[in-house]
Amino acid sequence: MQFQAATDDFIEHLARVRRLSPATVRAYRSDLRDLAETVGALELDAVTLETLRDWLWRATQRGDARSTLARRAAAARSFFSWAHETQLVSHDPSLRLVTPKRGRTLPVVASHDAMTTLLDAQRLAAEGGDPIALRDHAILELLYGAGIRVSELCGLDVDDLDLDRGTVRVLGKGSKERVVPFGIPARDAAGAYLTRGRPSLAGRAERPSSALLLGTRGGRFGPRAVYALVAEVLGPHIGADTVGPHALRHTAATHLLDGGADLRAVQEILGHASLGTTQIYTHVSAERLTATYRLAHPRA
Repeated sequence: MQFQAATDDFIEHLARVRRLSPATVRAYRSDLRDLAETVGALELDAVTLETLRDWLWRATQRGDARSTLARRAAAARSFFSWAHETQLVSHDPSLRLVTPKRGRTLPVVASHDAMTTLLDAQRLAAEGGDPIALRDHAILELLYGAGIRVSELCGLDVDDLDLDRGTVRVLGKGSKERVVPFGIPARDAAGAYLTRGRPSLAGRAERPSSALLLGTRGGRFGPRAVYALVAEVLGPHIGADTVGPHALRHTAATHLLDGGADLRAVQEILGHASLGTTQIYTHVSAERLTATYRLAHPRA
């Protein structure tokens, strides 16, 4: 079987059987297409460990980041593991393929004071009753208050929000559903938007929408628009040129741990499949604690 045909079957398996997110499937497709350029017309069983090492070496030569190399190596291992399980190949050439170590970079996190200043300003702007200001305030409070992903936020319908219980039902990665709590400020902001802001935006639509967040024309509010909003209001507070909604998720997780939350509880709130993914925030909290110590202790 030729390599390209096998990768097409594998991509379909990821989407239909494993039900990975569209973004993850696109990443696999991109990585395997890149590998296909190295493999050329080789039959699947003719691909060797040296073929894969040559592929990664070429990526290194053109300046690909270590994180990209690690992702591509993982994609190759996943593909050949599947091909071996389905008996498309007699052996798995990726078993000894070493993943380049990824450099650890700590996420950008806003301080407690910065978040208080930002959200207070958004609340004051929303008090005038402008539907856009009400919506934007609700977006920021939910991103920070619930720590959800931007894709999860934009995918919310009105019925997913339970203001009485202070919870929101989200569909996370791998189509896994979870219920996430949020606090009183987020509940108040979302409630004000639902009663005073959303009806005005919904009236501009050509047809009714179940979406929680609506744009100026009444359609579902998209991730790019949320990125633009967060970059505008959060960037100046943390001194970052490029910042997106994930910074609010990072901030929510770090502040939960700073406040004494259990690591596994934070893992459930964030919807992380692995506890190791959540542990990055313990490093952030430790660095913040160290910085505070050095500023405050006379013997630091």
